[in-house]
Amino acid sequence: MSSRGLIPLLTAVALVCSGLPPVMAETPPAQSAMIEDFKMEPETRWRFFTDQVMGGVSTGGVDFATEDGHAFARMTGRVSTANRGGFIQMRLDLATRLPEGTTGVRLMVRGNNQRYFVHLRTGGTLLPWQYYQAGFEVSQSWAEVRLPLESFAASGALLRSAPRPSSLASVAIVAYGRDHDARIDVREVGFY
Repeated sequence: MSSRGLIPLLTAVALVCSGLPPVMAETPPAQSAMIEDFKMEPETRWRFFTDQVMGGVSTGGVDFATEDGHAFARMTGRVSTANRGGFIQMRLDLATRLPEGTTGVRLMVRGNNQRYFVHLRTGGTLLPWQYYQAGFEVSQSWAEVRLPLESFAASGALLRSAPRPSSLASVAIVAYGRDHDARIDVREVGFY
């Protein structure tokens, strides 16, 4: 090939390759997406409700407080399975889609040494009793909890086996399924 033919070829190769990443480049890790730190009017975004919406008798509430410079939500109540009930929950509707590559839910929590749950709803959970659920334990000290999306179980056979990040519509912190006194503090809610 003559030098006159080589220059256009090298120019074309340079133009094509200029947009390609280096062969050894690593994909950056997925960023955490903080969706709530309870600092700015959380009472305008979070809804509290109980099984009373379906005839149950559980009671409770959610309060927003600050301690040692950290804002948090405290959900308390009495969960009762009487009258086919059994839950209290605080729920946040997601205002935006989650980042591409989201693989789980991240919380900073403490509480009364009991088991609690995260419920996720998606565009496919149309009925009130449809959700995806994953459990976690709390202690009296603040701790980070990470729940992979694949660990969430569908509440019924009509749902996908695991929620898709692109279709998530809400996240809820739930005291569920057994008679007990609930007290859980939540300082951060996010995704990773």
